[in-house]
Amino acid sequence: MGPGGIATIIAACGLFIIAVAISYVVVRVGRFIDEAKLSLKSLTDETAPLIEEVHTTVTLVNGPLQSINRITKNAEDLSDKVNEATSTFLNKKGSAVKIAGALLSAASMSKARSKKKAE
Repeated sequence: MGPGGIATIIAACGLFIIAVAISYVVVRVGRFIDEAKLSLKSLTDETAPLIEEVHTTVTLVNGPLQSINRITKNAEDLSDKVNEATSTFLNKKGSAVKIAGALLSAASMSKARSKKKAE
């Protein structure tokens, strides 16, 4: 066996070691992909019911919020109506001025009658 035969055996051993290393890496990557696939499936299976529960919770919370929104809107409408009624009642040509004028004239007439009776 000459130097060419020994070089061939060394090259063949080197290629064999490289082939074993590549095979090991391929097997490890395959196992990693299988584990990742199982983890992803598990995550998907657990996430779907969680999303459904969140949807149900949001739906249940929205019901009372809509009721509160209606109550707030009704209170706002009532406040606007009271404000409008008081402003029309108290303005210069409103009912309050007319009633106050009528009461003052009635009081002055009553006072004038009392003075006439006293004389």
